[in-house]
Amino acid sequence: MNQVTQAELINNMDKLLDEVLKTGIPLEIDKNGKFFKIVPVEKKDKLKNLTFKPDVIQGNPDDLVNISWEQEVNIDLS
Repeated sequence: MNQVTQAELINNMDKLLDEVLKTGIPLEIDKNGKFFKIVPVEKKDKLKNLTFKPDVIQGNPDDLVNISWEQEVNIDLS
């Protein structure tokens, strides 16, 4: 969460409010030791921020449960 003073909020209100809307991260304002929070009412879909990762395993996640790694990993626990 980002935190600013009352003076910073007044001087940069448009920029700060745009940032809250863009990121969905609340903004905390400190006014003489009292704190206020600006939060977007509309929730941002965080899945829209995902980027394609070609090296990620694609397929059925249940198939990963039964993979045997004994031949791949040699750990000496003694």
